[in-house]
Amino acid sequence: MQKISALAVIVLATLSSQALLAQEALAPEKMSFFITSAGPGNGADLGGLDGADGHCLALAKAAGAGQRTWRAYLSTTGGAAVNARDRIGEGPWYNARDVLVARDVDDLHGDNNNLGKETSLDENGETVKGRGDRPNMHDILTGSQLGGTATPGDADSTCRNWTSSGEGSALVGHHDRTGGGPNPTSWNSAHGSRGCSQSNLIGTGGNGLFYCFAID
Repeated sequence: MQKISALAVIVLATLSSQALLAQEALAPEKMSFFITSAGPGNGADLGGLDGADGHCLALAKAAGAGQRTWRAYLSTTGGAAVNARDRIGEGPWYNARDVLVARDVDDLHGDNNNLGKETSLDENGETVKGRGDRPNMHDILTGSQLGGTATPGDADSTCRNWTSSGEGSALVGHHDRTGGGPNPTSWNSAHGSRGCSQSNLIGTGGNGLFYCFAID
């Protein structure tokens, strides 16, 4: 009886593991949201919005989701300011493991979205390192206010509209919803960066990463 019980336990454990793996299986064809696993490598100089969008597409293609139209969640400032919230379609958005993160634009910027360290995954379905990990990379470039809009005035909040890897600053969010700054639990507008270089972004808990959304 003991052998049968032990075997039953093993079988149940195996079935449970298989079920868990099935639930967590990658679904790149359904993915419509991710954090870039890496930035272009030149700090906050992303080549402007076009360069950032292209980076989103390249990473999505490598992950098997290149059939969609991808946009970086980034605002720009100045006379032709662009709001990040206006670039990303209407939703809903799912991560690489087919988990819903937000139903629509209002849900995305509301209090009940499903964004956090366990759900804001990269294009490969991997968790991005956050506060308490080594290295911490929870600062995600957005250049946006809490509502997903560009900042008014002359202050630089976008590293010169994503063309500077030197002087300037960019608003960043915390993908793990924790840390410092005026809005430490905000996924899109926690605080400004120390500078725009790769070393400055790394030095304050970032790595030049940003959010990508499919608009179709």
